[in-house]
Amino acid sequence: MDLLGTLSKHIERADIVELLRSLVRIPSVTGEEEAAQMHVAQILRDLGGEVDVWRPDARELQSLPGFPGARILTSRPNVVGVFQGSGTGPVLVLNGHMDTVTSGHADRWTYPPFSGEVADGKVYGRGACDMKGGLVAILAALRAIREAGLRFRGSVSVQSVIGEEDGGFGTFAALARGHRGDAVIVCEPTQLAVVPAHAGVTLFRITVPGRAAHGAVRLEGVSAFHSFLPIHDALMRLEKRRNETLRHELYEGIGLPWPISIGIVQAGNWPAIVPEFLTAEGRIGVAVGERISDVRHQFEQAVDEAAAADPWLLTHPPSVEWIGGVWEPAVTSRDHLLVQTLGKAVRQVTGQSASVRGVSYGSDMRLFTNNYGIPGVLFGPGDIRLAHFTDESVPIAEVEQAALALAMTILEFCGTP
Repeated sequence: MDLLGTLSKHIERADIVELLRSLVRIPSVTGEEEAAQMHVAQILRDLGGEVDVWRPDARELQSLPGFPGARILTSRPNVVGVFQGSGTGPVLVLNGHMDTVTSGHADRWTYPPFSGEVADGKVYGRGACDMKGGLVAILAALRAIREAGLRFRGSVSVQSVIGEEDGGFGTFAALARGHRGDAVIVCEPTQLAVVPAHAGVTLFRITVPGRAAHGAVRLEGVSAFHSFLPIHDALMRLEKRRNETLRHELYEGIGLPWPISIGIVQAGNWPAIVPEFLTAEGRIGVAVGERISDVRHQFEQAVDEAAAADPWLLTHPPSVEWIGGVWEPAVTSRDHLLVQTLGKAVRQVTGQSASVRGVSYGSDMRLFTNNYGIPGVLFGPGDIRLAHFTDESVPIAEVEQAALALAMTILEFCGTP
């Protein structure tokens, strides 16, 4: 049987576009996933899945080992659809998160962020790339298998989860509920690369003290902003050193795999006052094979050394806090059956060898691999560089190709009768 040809006949572009547009049109910022999740739950039922919809309680789960943290604790549904095979065989989990970041200023978008506009062969809108395109690829893959009359021996568990942008609470809750498998594909945007490794992330807050004074006599005070500058310089030196010395075969060619990035800086409370305090919040990347605790120690040491070299900070030391969720790094052997099977499918679909590489961001994959020993990969349509930005979009052709590759991987990995 020409499996590729058979499945290709059932990857319908019009259906994919309409489904993706319908999801983008339902805003699902973290904490507000309800309507979109119920929409997906119905689609999974229509496809023949055994659907589990429940409302995980972060307060109840946070006492369990490995809880990833969560700032947003509102009640909303997690959704898992299980598709039983015809016999016994491996269980493949296909995971995607429904939540998105906020849209930002709508007037900066070329198209309204929740319009699902189609232009230039892409669907535009918040979440189109990260990662409703990946969720649609999963659903399209299962629909193609069903409509082609094909069957698999094992089973497929489709997880549409909440709270990924907030640390991974939804995936953690699904795993704690028993929705596990022999391997997982997390359909984050990878531009169809097969990604068996991702970096870790830990978030920080630095507080720098100053001494207030009238801006007209600023030499009478000490600017917390100016005192922060040598700390920032020290962090950039730490970043440079870490990226020069920490190497991994899956990260060759990536210029800055373990970045330090500061996303929020706040100082002062009046234009004509020397700022008395400054806070800076950001993230530091954790290399594959590193421990979060060791990276935090390096970071704190860099801040302490910068403070020790500054007369003011020596006696008025800055503080470092670790805030928000924690994303440990994760890796699966590139020789694992899932990596090889998915890579083969991508090669058949695209006509090119699959790119097998690591990525510098964290994901829910680590909750499978690190907490439960379930090997996994990231794979999906879209460019991560477009996620979280204005004019977020995903190429329709990539969603089609991802769906076809996923369908072939399901049949190969789970086995056919």
